[in-house]
Amino acid sequence: MTLQDLPQPIAEAIAPLLDVLPLEQAMEQLVVSEPAPKRAVEAAAQVVEHPAIAAHPPLAAGLWLYVDELDRSHRISQGIDDPTGSYWHAIMHRREGDFSNSLYWLRRTGQHPAMKLVGDDYDPAALVREVERAAGAGSDGGGGGGSRGDGLVERQRREWATLFAWCAKQGC
Repeated sequence: MTLQDLPQPIAEAIAPLLDVLPLEQAMEQLVVSEPAPKRAVEAAAQVVEHPAIAAHPPLAAGLWLYVDELDRSHRISQGIDDPTGSYWHAIMHRREGDFSNSLYWLRRTGQHPAMKLVGDDYDPAALVREVERAAGAGSDGGGGGGSRGDGLVERQRREWATLFAWCAKQGC
């Protein structure tokens, strides 16, 4: 599942954000030390107000993660009391470097249907552990989040895009 699979109203709603910050440039930090460029954060603030997004808190939580605004994403995801909210919550804690809390929220998530769509090599708990190792090694200078060469950033983007598209299609 990819962003090309989004329902038209949601695709149109997020287009301004994707114009400012394309997926291949988003979420470059595995462990966030600063938000995305101000222009992207401002675009996200407008997008989450769009009616196609505003009525769907999981989409808003995901969009704030997209621009590395962890506090805003956290406020939303912690109020979503279902596996999808737990999944966004787990991703947010991994991205802030709170790895044990991320694993806790993954356990609460259980086997989310979107996890099967991310790819054959996707194991969310293993991703947490790999990011934790990379953060400990401080291998990229971008908040201690791992190098692009190890594929972690690309896997993070694929995870985000899959969960976002799944939420959009499910109307959550």
